Amino acid sequence: MAVTVSLVALFGLVLFFLLRFNTLGYGSAFVAAAFGFFLASTGAAGPISQLTTAVIDAIQQIN
Repeated sequence: MAVTVSLVALFGLVLFFLLRFNTLGYGSAFVAAAFGFFLASTGAAGPISQLTTAVIDAIQQIN
């Protein structure tokens, strides 16, 4: 668990800087995928899924 959270923090930080400096390419795509993969295995996966579902439902209600 501690290793996974550390990797999430590392990949999140790297992804932030890649997006901040507009460095888009294969490297940033890999970092984003790795960030999502490790984030999905943490306790944050449930709340993120619920938030995503709520936002999608809200958008459908508007349309």
